[in-house]
Amino acid sequence: MSIDKLELQSPDLANKNFKKLAALFPNCITESAEGKAIDFDLLKQELSHAVIEGNRERYRLEWPGKREAIVTANLPTTNTLRPIREDSVDFDNTENLYIEGDNLEVLKILQESYFGKIKMIYIDPPYNTGNDFVYKDNFTGDKDEELFESGQIDEYNRRLIANPEASGRYHSDWLSMMYPRLKLARNLLTDDGVIFISIDDNEVHNLRKVCDEVFGENNFVAQVIVQTNPRGRTFDRFIAKTHEYVLVYSKNIDIDGLYEIPKDEEAIAGYSKEDEGGKYRLLELRNRNPVFNRSNRPLMYYPFYVDPEKLDVSLTMTDRHKIEIFPRNSQGEDGCWTWGVEKAKNEISLLVANYANTGKWSVFRKDYLQGTSLYTKSKALWLDKGLNHENGKEMMGELFGKTPFDFPKSVDYIKKCLLIGSSTNNNDVILDFFSGSATTAHAIMQLNVEDGGNRKYIMVQLPEQIENGEYKDICEIGKERIRRAANKIKEEKRAKAEKDGMFADFEDTQDYGFRVYRLDSSNMQDVYYRPQDYKQETLDMFADNIKPDRSPDDLLIQVMLDWGLPLSYKIEQAMINGKQVFKVAQDSLYAYFDKGVDEDFVKEIAKEKPLRVVFRDSGFADDTAKINVQQLLKQLSPETEMKVI
Repeated sequence: MSIDKLELQSPDLANKNFKKLAALFPNCITESAEGKAIDFDLLKQELSHAVIEGNRERYRLEWPGKREAIVTANLPTTNTLRPIREDSVDFDNTENLYIEGDNLEVLKILQESYFGKIKMIYIDPPYNTGNDFVYKDNFTGDKDEELFESGQIDEYNRRLIANPEASGRYHSDWLSMMYPRLKLARNLLTDDGVIFISIDDNEVHNLRKVCDEVFGENNFVAQVIVQTNPRGRTFDRFIAKTHEYVLVYSKNIDIDGLYEIPKDEEAIAGYSKEDEGGKYRLLELRNRNPVFNRSNRPLMYYPFYVDPEKLDVSLTMTDRHKIEIFPRNSQGEDGCWTWGVEKAKNEISLLVANYANTGKWSVFRKDYLQGTSLYTKSKALWLDKGLNHENGKEMMGELFGKTPFDFPKSVDYIKKCLLIGSSTNNNDVILDFFSGSATTAHAIMQLNVEDGGNRKYIMVQLPEQIENGEYKDICEIGKERIRRAANKIKEEKRAKAEKDGMFADFEDTQDYGFRVYRLDSSNMQDVYYRPQDYKQETLDMFADNIKPDRSPDDLLIQVMLDWGLPLSYKIEQAMINGKQVFKVAQDSLYAYFDKGVDEDFVKEIAKEKPLRVVFRDSGFADDTAKINVQQLLKQLSPETEMKVI
C-alpha cells in the first residue's frame, strides 16, 4: 500500500480550476506540447450564444458546422410540453413518460426537471447509411425560414432531411445532429449514469470521437460488438456484415455504475459438484497469468500442505498434511496464488487439493452458485441468438399481427443493455430519445417482471410520418406497442399465477401506464412589440398573457418544468374553499389557474403549508390584491414559495 505524502506547498489553484473546468466542460480539454490543456477558443464558444471564430491547430475532431452545433445546444428554448390525456394510460398514477417532438427541444426542456436524475440512456440514432434521415437544426434562421429550408412544414414542425452519401456535408450534418443532443443528454445523467448507443460502421469512428469530447475520453467503457444478422447482409459488396456496435460511456468512470449480468444456462451447468453448501465448481487457486509471479507478487507466494487421502489443505505441515505445494507454472517456474495468506487462512474450508493428469498437485477453491457467483461481467462480443434483428420483427409481428415498423430492435438486445446499466431496486429512470417503435419501454416492462425491478422510462420520438395506412406516424406505433406489450405481459403474469395456484393471492402492482406529452410552443402569448411601439388599442391583447387555447393542465406542466419538478410526480385535484386546486406530489406544488384568488382562499392553502404555490396573474382582482395575498402567505406559511404566471 502506498502512503499519502504531504505536499508541503500551498494549494495549486490553477490546477484546481483546471479540474473544475474539466468537470464542467470535458469537451474543452485538449492536448498541447505541455500535456493536457484548456481549449480556450472552444470554452469561449461554450459561454456564448454567438459563433466565436478561432483557427488554432490542436488535436480534436473538427467538421464544418461544429461551432453552430455547440451554439444549438446552448441556446435556450421557449417551447413547452402539453399533456395528452386521451393518449395516455393511467395518467394520474404512472411514472412513465412518452414525449412526442423534436428530441433536441425536448432535451432542453428536461434540463431543469431531470438534471442529474437519469441513471441510463439508450439510443438507436440514424446510422447515416445514406438512405435515412437526419435532423436539420437551423439555429440562426427564423421559424418560417427554417420550415421552408427543411421542406417539412406541418403541425409538428418536423425538421428531417434526407442525407445521401453524395451530400457534400454527409458526415458533417450527421455530426451536427448528434453533438448537441449528446451534450444535453450528458447533463441529465446521474453521477454514476451510463449511456449505450447503437451504431454501425458508417459513423462508429466519428461517434467515438464525439463521445470522447462530450463525456471525456477517460469515461469510455467499451465498444461492444453485437451479432444482429448471423447470415450476413447479402447486399454488402465484399464482406457480408453480421454485426453492429454498442458504444458505452460513463458519466464518471470512477463511480461504479455498471453491473454484472446473470450467468446463462451453459455457465450454470458448469457448477456440477454439490455438497452440504450447495452446487459448486472448482477454480484453480494458482494465478495462471504469467505476468504475475513470485518476483512481483511475493506475498502471494507461500506453500500449502495436502492430505493425500482426504484432499483437504492446511497452511502448516501436520501428521496428515505432508505434501507441500507451491504455486508453479507449467514450466516449473515460481508463480503466485490469487489469494494472500490471510484470506487463505480465513477461508481454508473452501480449499481442496487435486492430483492433476500432469502428475502434479494443485490447490482449488470451491465457487458456490450463490450471491455474486450468479453473475458475471458482460463480454465485449454479444452472440446471443435473441439479439438478432429477426427477433425484433417477430415480436412486433406477435403484437400487431404484422410488422408496422422497419428494423425494430430485439427486446433481448435492450434488456441486455438494461441489465448492465441499470439497477433492480433503485427506481432507476431510463431515457431513450430516439425511441422508434418503443422497444426500450417494452424491454423495461419485461425486465421488471423478470427481476422484480422498478425501472421507469422516458421515451422521446419525433412524430415522423410513415407509409402505413393504419398508423399516421411513428409515435402512434410506439404508443400502441406499449399498450399491447403491457396487456400481453399482464396476461402472461395472470396465467402463470393461475398455473402455480397463486391466483387467489395475485396482486399486480407493476406500472403499465404512461403519460403522453407533446412538444408545443410556449403557453404564454408571443410578444413582438417594443415598449415604444405600444398603443392604447394594442394593450388589450396583453390583459391576459396566456394563449386562449391552453388548459389548466397545460399550464401546470409548464410550471412543473420551470420549477424543475419531474413530470412523473403524482398529480391530484382537490377542492379548497370551493376552488379546484392541483396538488403535485402531495405538498410539492399547489396550483390554481382560475380567477377569484383572495385572502380567504389563501388562508386555507396556508393551513396545508405547501412548498410551492402558483396562481395565474389574471386570477387576482388587481395588483394590490396580489401583494396582499403574497404578504399573507409569508405570515401564515413562511416556507411556501409563491409565483404567478
